[in-house]
Amino acid sequence: MTPSPPGFVQRGRSSTASGVPVAPRHWLNRTVLGAGLASFLSDFSHEAITALLPAFLAALGAPAYALGIIEGVSDGAASFMKLLAGHYADRTGHGKEVAFAGYVVTGLFPAFLAVAGSWPVVLLARAIGWMGRGVRGPPRDAILTASVSRADLGKAFGFHRAGDTLGALTGPALALGLVTTLGLREIFWLAVVPGLLAALAFGLLVRADRPRDREEISLVASLTGLPSRFRAYLSAVLVFGLADFSHTLLIAYAAVALTPALGPVQAAAAGAGLYLIRNATYAVASYPLGALGDRFGRTRLLAGGYALAVLTLLGFALAPPSLPAFALLFSLAGIYIAAEDTLEGAVAGALAPERRRGIAFGALATVNGVGDLVSSIAIGFVFALAGYPTGFVLAAIMAAFGTALLVFGTGPGAGTRGTRAP
Repeated sequence: MTPSPPGFVQRGRSSTASGVPVAPRHWLNRTVLGAGLASFLSDFSHEAITALLPAFLAALGAPAYALGIIEGVSDGAASFMKLLAGHYADRTGHGKEVAFAGYVVTGLFPAFLAVAGSWPVVLLARAIGWMGRGVRGPPRDAILTASVSRADLGKAFGFHRAGDTLGALTGPALALGLVTTLGLREIFWLAVVPGLLAALAFGLLVRADRPRDREEISLVASLTGLPSRFRAYLSAVLVFGLADFSHTLLIAYAAVALTPALGPVQAAAAGAGLYLIRNATYAVASYPLGALGDRFGRTRLLAGGYALAVLTLLGFALAPPSLPAFALLFSLAGIYIAAEDTLEGAVAGALAPERRRGIAFGALATVNGVGDLVSSIAIGFVFALAGYPTGFVLAAIMAAFGTALLVFGTGPGAGTRGTRAP
């Protein structure tokens, strides 16, 4: 066979002597591009809704604690679906079909929200949309892992998360531009279009081979069969996740804190604008963090992201309520979330056995979702009952415990380079 010229992006799959397919030589292949485009369009849709959700709830007369309940319950429902979807994809080999169905449900979520007349209906609509997100995540990440070599996992996940967050940046920006001329419900209807285009892009561009060695085992057996180091890794992610509340609560905090100086309307706009800053730094940081993780050690860099989260949460507790201070803190929040979302998946992909990647990503997503569920509801109530500084300090303490567990509990070799260890 004539060798490919340098820089050539291999379109098909090569084979070993046994005929087993191996990953493409170049990491930026059709599947990575397709997954990135689908995530861009999907996040464009539902993040536009997220930026407007606090204002929509206020218009409905929802109580202060409603947002925390909506975020927490939605994340919890998504987590349950992630575990089931990952296990089902491993057992059946229909990972692409499962992920496609999840993109369709998420794409329809804004339509459910557009007809909501009370905050419990918003809760139901959000839970349905986030269940779709849960269904699509583990099989998509397993397909993404199989499409590149282990040495390039950070770059592939970084590219995917960058596309994800470019959508999360441009969607809210367009929504804020439209809010002066259209009603919130009209914007929600418009958001259905990019959501369904995301499903179309995933279905047409992403390629997924059927695994040859599927196992007909139970969900519990799949979970207990994961390597001990992977289970230790999940423990660290879970503890950190108990501090990692939804950043929609940061929008609400910024709006409340800035209202005395700016007034309620301008403060609400400032909160949404700060969320755009957070998303912009996320988008810019995702790929570089993934590439650096491939080179210097993904777990080491992930621990650095966790540590940055601790400092950022303490900053929110101590910083004066001003736009410059909040702009810096929202930027730091974008960086540490980029480290989490990029490197947690890359580490999991390196640690998980090939035949159980679906359940491994489902377990990772589930512990993250459990953390989101508990932290969003608990911190929401702490904010309401004890004040924002107290909530931020408690979250920082829990995040510090998670950081320590990641550093000291994931076993030897965690800081080595991407080709040999996560």
